[in-house]
Amino acid sequence: MSLPHAILTALLERPSAGLDLTRRFDRSIGYFWSASHQQIYRELGKLEAEGLIRALPADRPTRGQKKTYEVLPAGRAELERWTAAAQDPKPHRDTLLLRLRAAAVVGTQGLEADLRRHLDLHRRQLAEYEEIQKRDFPPGNDSAQARLQHLVLRAGIELETFWTQWLTEALEEFAELPDS
Repeated sequence: MSLPHAILTALLERPSAGLDLTRRFDRSIGYFWSASHQQIYRELGKLEAEGLIRALPADRPTRGQKKTYEVLPAGRAELERWTAAAQDPKPHRDTLLLRLRAAAVVGTQGLEADLRRHLDLHRRQLAEYEEIQKRDFPPGNDSAQARLQHLVLRAGIELETFWTQWLTEALEEFAELPDS
């Protein structure tokens, strides 16, 4: 149920056409809640049918013109309701951790190289987040919106920091394993 709320959030930040929304989604919300462009377009249709968003009237009707969507009061109320509702944390599922557990019983063939690949990917993601932090959150931007958005980004930075540290330790552990 979170994709509609992610879309409502993005549209409240700025009314957008579907293509603009998917591009913005890829550069922000998509870092922690992924959705394909098809899923976003499908959800826009559902949200419009439910009366939570509407397409803004066009200046001049033209065939193939992109629709710009805005959130209606019912959509804002739904997002407020959802934001305030209690939710339990979801169990963490990660295939890399499951593969590592399986390697304990079937052997580590090929796993070390993939751990190195994961480490490289997490280092790159961490560098990207740190660059976003420098660019978008300079000291002194203390608006509530900026502070909350920065809080989300800092969670991403902390998670990527964790993974780079943990993968480094895992690779050190691999180096000490006896040959099997």
